[in-house]
Parts: sequence; structure tokens; C-alpha cells
Amino acid sequence: MTLTALREDALTTTPAGFELRLSLPWIRSLPLSSLSGLELSVDGSAQRVRIRLGDRTIAATDGETGWWHLQDRVVVAGDAPLDDGHDVAVSFRLAIPYLPMGGEMLVIPIRERAPRHPMRTRLRGGGRPMSAPFSGRLAASAFNWTPQIVRAERGATDIAATIATDGIADLIEVEAGQAWRGFPAPADDEVDALRERLADAGARVSIVGASIDEWAEDGHRRDDDERLAFLLPQLRAASRVGAEGARLPIGQAGPALLARLQPVLHELDLVLFEEAQGSQTPGSDAHAADYDEIARLDDPHLRLLIDISMLMPALPTSYVRALASAGVDDALVRRLADGWRDPATPRVVMEALRGGAIPGSAQALAMDMIVRFGRSSADELREVLPLVGAFHLKFWDLDDADGRVSAPIRDVGSLLRGTAFRGTLCSEWGGHAWLDDDPAEMTSAHLALARRALGA
Repeated sequence: MTLTALREDALTTTPAGFELRLSLPWIRSLPLSSLSGLELSVDGSAQRVRIRLGDRTIAATDGETGWWHLQDRVVVAGDAPLDDGHDVAVSFRLAIPYLPMGGEMLVIPIRERAPRHPMRTRLRGGGRPMSAPFSGRLAASAFNWTPQIVRAERGATDIAATIATDGIADLIEVEAGQAWRGFPAPADDEVDALRERLADAGARVSIVGASIDEWAEDGHRRDDDERLAFLLPQLRAASRVGAEGARLPIGQAGPALLARLQPVLHELDLVLFEEAQGSQTPGSDAHAADYDEIARLDDPHLRLLIDISMLMPALPTSYVRALASAGVDDALVRRLADGWRDPATPRVVMEALRGGAIPGSAQALAMDMIVRFGRSSADELREVLPLVGAFHLKFWDLDDADGRVSAPIRDVGSLLRGTAFRGTLCSEWGGHAWLDDDPAEMTSAHLALARRALGA
């Protein structure tokens, strides 16, 4: 037999490591159960791998059902980072169910090395080239309408419905604490009213922003039993409204509560998204353990939501003007405008806050630089990309000078292109804290910019 399991393009890099795509080294399709004993090594060291065929994860053991079609490839994914200098070898046994050998089924041992050629770079998911589009879905957040919700001239349900009826988006993210008067335990009829109004407009809820109040009304710190009791009605409301998931800040639940939430999430068929934003990068000392916990649990009902405020190449021009208008020193304003990516900038901001150099009227704005604004690159997300289920396309204004609005979106699109990502990319406007622009116009324009930046 001269057929090979490894063609020229068998080995590719991914954000998580690598993929080796196995062709069926036989003359006809075989049952998947014919594949057994699959082992893969890099430079002689055995690797832990995941195996899939199409969208299906397979065990490659006796009893596996289904077929390995002659034109399909089995994908063996590993976590080791690779470059062109590594020796990658694969071995497995291939049973041929229609050929006997000594009264038993013929079993052929196969061992091959990946061809040594410059590896193609391919993002995780299906082995498509990087030029292929991805299947993420654009959404809009009702949070963008926060000033109108606060003014209470219309009900929150009416405001959410107009996002759809105005043709802005048909996937709408809502905040439980804004959408329902009964928060944190909204009544069924209140939840149903939002679902029905959106359905009438041809829309639905994508994600519900949930929260846990750590302190009770009497001032005591809630224990995990009380925190769970506070969150559960919000999760049930998210399920009832037809959302794909609910959202919490990364690390807020903690490992003990996450373990108790998992069976609830499975029962409700709901995803809990842990949101990371600003400086909460995978490499940050404060949150590395939170990322590790999500990876350790490896549960599709628990995913990351990445806010691209993590990837800001520069401060928003309207924000810099707001600081200047609030009386921040001209020299500090210029430094912030020109040197946001300077590693020394966070220290300068903290010294200004502690030293009283920032007026009281500007301190809330300045805290955004510590909490809500980040200065990382998209490359820092590659390792956790398989755990990401959604993105917030955070924007503050629409001044795209030097690509400060569109560049992070393009970077995310480059990460996702060719992957199996199917989550939402939600337009979320944070600039209403200092701007009085119309949210419908801002969100519509931002979604149009996002489509251009994503090439969608």
C-alpha cells in the first residue's frame, strides 16, 4: 500500500498549538472504529491530543460509530507550540474489516512523520485557510441606551424593542438590572413580555448581563449560599427569555460557586460567560487563575467573553477632551493623548490620582484608565481563543483616527477568521458616560464600521 495518511498540508499551526490532518490511507471508506491506538509525538515526546472528524469529537476506540469517508480527514489537535524545526510523528492501527488475516480481521500498523516543509498557519477550527470568513454574529447591547433607560421616558422593554424595529440589530444583549423591574428575581410575566416584544420585531436576546451583589441589604457579606440564591433567578430569567447565556465579570463567581453552577447551567442549557475587559488579560497576575479555572473545567457551558477595551491602541479623542474640560493638567492630557501604550503610563496615572493632580470632578473619568481601558495586543488572546464564546466590540466614540476604533475589530477578525467561532460580536458603547450623542445613531454607525473592519 503506497497511500499516505499525511499529505503536504497535513501539519498546521493554531492559536492553541497545532493540528495534524490525517487522510485515510486506504482505498475506500472505513468505519471509524477501524482507527485505534492513535499516538502522536513531537521530537520524540508523546503528546496529549484531541481527535475530531468534521464537527464531531471521536474517541478512536472500539465501539465508535460512524464512518471515515475517503475524502475526509481526521484532525488530531495538540497543545504544543510548533515551528518548522520540529519532528512530528503519528502512529495508529487501521483495521480492515473486510480482509481476513489468519482467521482474524487484518490490522495494519501505521507510523508516519509529518512532511518537513514550512507549516501553514491556520486558526483553530476545521482547517480552513485564514482568508475564509467566520460565522460570528453581530449584536447590539441595550446598555448603549443607558441614559434613555435612566430617564425613564419609555420602559426598558420598549427601548430594547426599538433596537430591532429601527433595524439596528436582531440580536440584542440586555442587562438584567436594567431590563426588569423585578431584578434580581424578575417575575415570569415581565420576562415573557420582553421575549414576546422582541419576537414580534423579529429579534431575540443574545446574552443577559447578570450580577452578584456581594453584600446584602443589611450590610453583611453574602456567603456562597446567598450568592447562589441571588444569581439563580437571573439565570432562570435568561433561560426563559431565550438567551444563549448570562454574563458575569471574570472571577466574580469563584471556583466553589462555579462548581455549584455547572449542573444548573446544563439543566437550563445556558452558557455562563465570564467577561474580561481592560487590563484583565490572560497574562495579568490578578486574573491568570481565573482563566486557568475556565480551562480546567473545560465545560462548553462556561466560556470567556472578551471585551476589546483590552486592545485599545490609543485613548478615545472625546475622552481626552473630557479630561481636559474637567481641569486635568495640560501636560498630563498631552501625555495620555500621545503615550497611551507607553508602559510607564499606568504608573503616571496612579501617581496623579494619589497625589491629587487630577481634580475631583475628573477622578471618576480617570479611573476608567485603570479599570476599563487596556493596552494589550490581540496576540495575547491566541492561547485562550478556544475558550472564547463571545466578544464585546466596545467603543467610546466614532473618531477612527489612526484606526483607534477599527483596528481592534480588525485584529479580532484576523484571530477568528478560519475558526469555528459561532458567538456574538456585540456593539457596546461606553462613551455615554461623557457624551450625549444619540445611541441609535452611534450604534448603527458603529455596526457599519464593524462590518467593514471584519470584512463581513
